[in-house]
Amino acid sequence: MSGGVDSSVAAALLAEAGHEVIGLSMQLYDQREGEHGYGSCCSLDDLHDAGRVARRLNIPHYIVNFEKEFQQTVVANFVEEYVAGRTPIPCAHCNSDLKFATLLDRAQAFGADVVATGHYARVELDAETGRYRLRRGLDAAKDQSYFLFSLTQEQLAKASFPVGHLAKDEVRDYARSRGLSTADKPDSQEICFVPDGDYASFIDRQTGDLGSAGVIVNQSGQVLGQHGGVHRFTVGQRKGLGIALAEPTYVLQLRPSEKKVVVGPRRELERTTLTASLVNWISGQAPEGALRVTAQIRHRHQPAAASVKSLGDGRAALEFDTPQIAITPGQAVVFYDEDVVIGGGWID
Repeated sequence: MSGGVDSSVAAALLAEAGHEVIGLSMQLYDQREGEHGYGSCCSLDDLHDAGRVARRLNIPHYIVNFEKEFQQTVVANFVEEYVAGRTPIPCAHCNSDLKFATLLDRAQAFGADVVATGHYARVELDAETGRYRLRRGLDAAKDQSYFLFSLTQEQLAKASFPVGHLAKDEVRDYARSRGLSTADKPDSQEICFVPDGDYASFIDRQTGDLGSAGVIVNQSGQVLGQHGGVHRFTVGQRKGLGIALAEPTYVLQLRPSEKKVVVGPRRELERTTLTASLVNWISGQAPEGALRVTAQIRHRHQPAAASVKSLGDGRAALEFDTPQIAITPGQAVVFYDEDVVIGGGWID
């Protein structure tokens, strides 16, 4: 229970259905003011909101301390990826490494059979194969299956997404009907540990002086300007480059070992192929040969037709039918068969 309306309604629906529900909230960082008092999602106010909902539902509520795990698996990865010239997705790591790994262990210590969350996704057992399938949430605008691509069969067997079949408006209406204090609470939009959106300054504070200043160059290697570190840029970025050219200019590539940011025109961002690592196939088994899918390279990316092929050793190669803009290392690529998640991995 994050303290938001979605997890509040998830708990309420399960309680209403007669299940024995235990509310767990994750404390992810030191709630006091200071360097790690990040403050956004899962803030002290959010924990209080979750507690109020639990009391309204008459269910027990516990706060579990995941500060160490959160710092090691989510924040540290976020910093390392940006320094390496990649653009990470901390929410995906938080879901797979905390909510459906560490939290599952804690839940089982309570004697719980299932971990339920407020994600807009659906999980179901395929009667023919005996395996679990992960599907998009019915509310296309709120679908969060993209962030859950790394869930294993073992984790899906213990997962429940009670609001996955509802639209957001229906969730809020239900919360109001139950008198839940979170009914009209706004959704959290930013990364919880960077509430002001200034990723670069956050990384500077975490790493100290990296001595990472370098140059901005075009594709021919001509120096166009200076920069304060590759962690301040991401592929596809246009604003904040600090250079003025005759045509709109975008970040095409980051070369952290050379401390170079390569820029060029938008047309040079188009790519049809990518490779991915740490690929998870939801079925638990990689496909033989090429598989036709639709693929997303960002959460808000329009799914595009493609072919994907396992390369073995947790890697895959994907080729889109048409060029895509800003395929970005560090982001996730997720493969779908209509609304079913086939798998996904991290873009190299």
